[in-house]
Amino acid sequence: MVRAHVSLTTIRQLVETKMIPRISIHRSLTCLHHAVGGVRWKSSFRQAPIFTATPARALIDEQVSIKGSFLPPRCPVTVCAQMHSDEGDLWEAFAHYNTDADGTVNLARDHSVGGSYLGCEPMGLFWGLQPAPGAREGLRLKKKDVETPYVVQMSLLEGHVTPSERQSTELAAVATERWYMAPGVQRKEIRQDGVVGTMFLPPGPGPFPAILDLWGMGGGLVEYRSALFASRGYVSLSLAYFNHRDLPGPLNRISVGDSYFKSAFKLLQDHPQVCGNRIGIIGLSYGVYLTLRMATQVDVNPSCLICINGPIGTNVKPSDADDETEPTDSGLKYWTYDDQGYVSFREISLPANLIPETKVKLENITCPLMYIVGEDDLSASSIENADVIEETLKAAGKSQLFTRLSYPGAGHLIEPPYAPNSRAALWCIKPRKMFTLWGGHPAPHAAAQEDSWKRVLDFMENNLRR
Repeated sequence: MVRAHVSLTTIRQLVETKMIPRISIHRSLTCLHHAVGGVRWKSSFRQAPIFTATPARALIDEQVSIKGSFLPPRCPVTVCAQMHSDEGDLWEAFAHYNTDADGTVNLARDHSVGGSYLGCEPMGLFWGLQPAPGAREGLRLKKKDVETPYVVQMSLLEGHVTPSERQSTELAAVATERWYMAPGVQRKEIRQDGVVGTMFLPPGPGPFPAILDLWGMGGGLVEYRSALFASRGYVSLSLAYFNHRDLPGPLNRISVGDSYFKSAFKLLQDHPQVCGNRIGIIGLSYGVYLTLRMATQVDVNPSCLICINGPIGTNVKPSDADDETEPTDSGLKYWTYDDQGYVSFREISLPANLIPETKVKLENITCPLMYIVGEDDLSASSIENADVIEETLKAAGKSQLFTRLSYPGAGHLIEPPYAPNSRAALWCIKPRKMFTLWGGHPAPHAAAQEDSWKRVLDFMENNLRR
């Protein structure tokens, strides 16, 4: 075998002296490509770029490692993520990076210099998702079908571009699945003893600790947080109490009272796969009021409470029948609007503006309580309500029960991590279309969701398992 040790200079000299035919030079150099280590070629022999996202299938609260390799060194590239919501709307995010000397880009190490986010944000392509240009106004990303994943298509593009330009070369692409339900989790619709909800059961026989999951006045049945709790080993019951077709009364009225919520709690207690003395309650927004109210009722003994941006009372006054509630115009004077006509409920939820008889007797709380505050909450006066809870428990000699998490720049909708925040969104369409302000700035809100979720799981572990 003949080994090639001929330098480029020697080859050029041979060509110039016609010692070898010019017509064969291209073929000769091609043959020498692997032998002459110093030669770099723009040819089909270059390794094609590779773009990876691992794991390819993960729970929504798990990080994904995103990397590009075999790229030109020190060159601009764009990473882009696109996915469709359950309603079919396109959401996208993108970020500009520069490859390193080895021609690689790693989102866990490198800094975005432009696009949907800046800096080193390993999961920025997920929490940075926003409706694509031309989308419907007021969208908020909410998973409707938890038995299917979000499929996120990611692309590696040449240069610093925006996805809407559609003029850049796609160098590589990859897809990843984002799930709320882990394999083996069971979803069961509940229509029992008047209770309307969805229960999620972890894999295995149990018994498991459990959590009762309450959302806000958007109503309906929101399942994705419960599905994720079950994926983390907790039986979870997402409970409908307003604006659901299977509940009694008109959709625009809360037609259930204390006995309804007690029945839901008891349903969990009596379930054969639940540890009856290890049940927590979590509430967001108006669900905070319901969580606190339940915890101070006779025959309800939760092991812990988790409250996210909500009030200690309400402006919806009790009716005569089993503490059901009916709408009142008394709170409308506290509604405030921005220049676009979007409504904020901060003023209506100030402790001083709540109907006195609806305020929860906080001094009667006997279990650990975690309250999560988004300091840029535009939908509830979370800071002020947290202050009242903290002061009341302190005065009752129960300071040890209270844990407060407070996040600058975070808004109202503090959800499981890596979900995009909507600063404002469509709230209702009847009797008229109305948009509400939630608050929150993308990066600090994302940081709040990531940190608070870890702390919530730790709080549940300490109070429901040990």
